[in-house]
Amino acid sequence: MRILPSGDAALLVELPGPPETMALYAALAERPPPGVADIVPAARTLTLLLDPAANPAAVAHAVRTARPGAAAGTGGTVEIPVTYDGPDLPEVARLTGLTPREVVAAHTAASWRVAFTGFAPGFGYLDGGDPRLDVPRRATPRVRVPAGAVGLAGRYSGVYPAESPGGWQLIGSARVPLWDLDRDPPALLRPGVHVRFVEAAP
Repeated sequence: MRILPSGDAALLVELPGPPETMALYAALAERPPPGVADIVPAARTLTLLLDPAANPAAVAHAVRTARPGAAAGTGGTVEIPVTYDGPDLPEVARLTGLTPREVVAAHTAASWRVAFTGFAPGFGYLDGGDPRLDVPRRATPRVRVPAGAVGLAGRYSGVYPAESPGGWQLIGSARVPLWDLDRDPPALLRPGVHVRFVEAAP
């Protein structure tokens, strides 16, 4: 673990990888050190946003002495119906050595969890899937990926909240609003939330 200052009112905690990051995030989210206003997780880092009166050295000490916990998730479970009609489903089957139906079964059976968010408002990087679904990004990204497209990239799965460019392997489509400014909070998927994909009829 390495802790670095980030701007005038934040600390950047660098960790070896996603499991260590989520474990520390779970511990700090449950008991935030005094002076920490918010915690923003990423794949291998945590950004701790500090109150103006916080003591950065004291916060860093609290982080170093925290006991990482099981990243069980604190935001409940979200169920997302998916039609598995993605254009890359045959390619994912080829890359994994599974049949398309086995890809669908593995995706719906997994216990996904939002590790962190980014890329676009409402986009959650979902971890905890079947290791067999670890596939590379597309060699050539698409200029347009439709809203609701469900994809795989590396160890993660995700749902595009809006039309955008993207290079993930698309295996299906969902019709659940992931980002809604009239909802509180606007993002359906937040760090710690569990996600269960359910196959829906075409």
